[in-house]
Amino acid sequence: MGQKYRKSAHGLYDIKIHLVWITKYRYRVLTDRIALRLRDLVRQICSANDTTIISGTVAPNHIHILVSYPPNMSVSKLMQYIKGISSRKLQQEFPELGKRYWEQHLWARGFFAVSTGNVTTEMIDNYIKNHKDEEEEFKVGRS
Repeated sequence: MGQKYRKSAHGLYDIKIHLVWITKYRYRVLTDRIALRLRDLVRQICSANDTTIISGTVAPNHIHILVSYPPNMSVSKLMQYIKGISSRKLQQEFPELGKRYWEQHLWARGFFAVSTGNVTTEMIDNYIKNHKDEEEEFKVGRS
């Protein structure tokens, strides 16, 4: 099975990241209709930002998603879109959330992100160290 790369106007890429974020105060509010609506919103937001959801789950107080995103999108900007839009829309559509959160933020500050891939840091480091060419090497502390 070959590597699946995504294309942009000027590049080929495969950038995947695991994202996790929690509800404010770890309240267990992501259930039933709210959880279903959140899942749909996250799908829409990711799609609008050229981000593909590979897998994900909505737990009562946190969300996990594994996504493939384009190189022109920063992780923090993607999370800003997901958390900001979903918080606003969920509180508009479900008044019980507005009461629980005093019409403030639904999500706790911050998020967890870890990159994934088939190539390890060690493999890339070894490739660079063993790739001899006429170019000068980059080394720490060297001008």
